[in-house]
Amino acid sequence: MGIVLATASCAQTTLKEAFKNDFLIGAAVSPAQFCESNQVEAALVKAQFNSISPENVMKWEVIHPEPGQYDFALADRYVEFGVTNQLAIIGHNLIWHSQTPDWVFRDAKSNYVDRDTLLARMREHIFAVAGRYRGKIIGWDVVNEALADNGTLRDSPWRKIIGDDYIAKAFEFAHEADPQAELYYNDFSLENEPKQAGAVALIKNLQAAGVKICGVGLQGHYSLEKPTLQKIDKAISTFAKLGLKVMVTELDVNVLPSPGHALSAEVSERYRMSAGLNPYTNGLPADVQQQLAQRYADLFSIFLKHRVSISRVTFWGVTDGNSWLNDWPVQGRTNYPLLFNRESKPKPAFDAVLKTAQGKTAIKLSAGESALAR
Repeated sequence: MGIVLATASCAQTTLKEAFKNDFLIGAAVSPAQFCESNQVEAALVKAQFNSISPENVMKWEVIHPEPGQYDFALADRYVEFGVTNQLAIIGHNLIWHSQTPDWVFRDAKSNYVDRDTLLARMREHIFAVAGRYRGKIIGWDVVNEALADNGTLRDSPWRKIIGDDYIAKAFEFAHEADPQAELYYNDFSLENEPKQAGAVALIKNLQAAGVKICGVGLQGHYSLEKPTLQKIDKAISTFAKLGLKVMVTELDVNVLPSPGHALSAEVSERYRMSAGLNPYTNGLPADVQQQLAQRYADLFSIFLKHRVSISRVTFWGVTDGNSWLNDWPVQGRTNYPLLFNRESKPKPAFDAVLKTAQGKTAIKLSAGESALAR
């Protein structure tokens, strides 16, 4: 049996109220929202969420574009918005192979710098950024997407120059810069066995070395069918057994056809627009809207099952109109991956999610999957 959608009681309940005894409910916010130039979306954030993440404004290329040159203007506004509205503020992110300027890794002659030079640049950046918001940001995505799909470490410039211990060093510097902040490892596709095994090994090595790591972020870039509910359930259990907080950090559900073969959130992937890849330019058909609602209901039923381990569920965006999935991996598509539409109105998926908190959702599983009861 599937879900029964909208009720008057759902319409009067907010996400943060519905899950207040379970986990934080967050959203990745943009400057238009936290600077409040888009007052409708800013109001939506304040009403529905109790945690925020910065979509881009704390990434290295934005906050530290040139040597010795920092631009904290937007990051300061982001943190101010969180403090003013009593939101749990997340920092995203300190170390990543993407959206990091090339100068970070090279000298004046464009050659790679040596290990000590890059470690010094890493430490200076982390102390400048994490140190500035000490006591205001509750947790940092310290290292983002360090693993390849097969579970090995990406051969990024960080690893090439510093070595495998660049991850441990980043966590050590972050802890020095803000001893009270929670420190996280964040990645996509951790439901897949090889990558999951690599993440477990990475985290165990950090723990064995005495490095402070508080949680792991499962990015949650899902489609209507993948990954399976069983894989998501197992991933949460696996990381919780390591004694870590588990967070779903970048949740969205892609409803459009995939141009690639695998479910991924690899930002470097790009495809050209072609016939069939952008089928819903005039709105989402009712049957797909229902599929999206059911998918979100199923996902939140699993999250609630693990509410002792899960500390936060964060959507990657606020409304469909500002989702990154409109332009990735194909530029200019019309996607519908979130709970609020382009007019900031709740979709059937919103009501479906609220119903999971009320214990009224029956999970409809695909063939071969066993029911995952709350």
